[in-house]
Amino acid sequence: MIRHARPADHAAIRDIVHAAFGQADEADLVERLRAAGDVMFELIEEDENGEIVGHILYSRLWADSVHLYAALAPLAVRPDRQRDGVGKRLTAASLETAKEFGARAVIVLGHPEYYPKFGFSAQAAAKVKSPYSGSPAFMALALEDGALDEALLVAYPDAFSG
Repeated sequence: MIRHARPADHAAIRDIVHAAFGQADEADLVERLRAAGDVMFELIEEDENGEIVGHILYSRLWADSVHLYAALAPLAVRPDRQRDGVGKRLTAASLETAKEFGARAVIVLGHPEYYPKFGFSAQAAAKVKSPYSGSPAFMALALEDGALDEALLVAYPDAFSG
């Protein structure tokens, strides 16, 4: 079952993010984003026993536009459940949720072989300027027609530089 994360889930989410990345940096990022009020939404997947097996977080990007743009980061799956489709289900559900929140496009700094499965590409991010621009891991996905057709400057929440 995929649902929105609740405060009672935060400790389990921290454990999963830490385990998935093998370090605390991404788990610390999640906590900094929450503390600063920069989280747009978080989704978790629970298994049949009600245990959290995956987590995905979106934050708002500040853009030189009146429109809403979102950053996907991080996506984490409990190591013993990786390659079971948890990340795929969370990503698909989160893209639908981002549309519901009114995001025109989603930006990710992620694995260049994983995120293109969902339509993300470096080409779509070509006109997006950010501290991460130019990296093959810097990808975007338009959720609305024309969302990435013009030059766009985005700023990430301060938590990303922490």
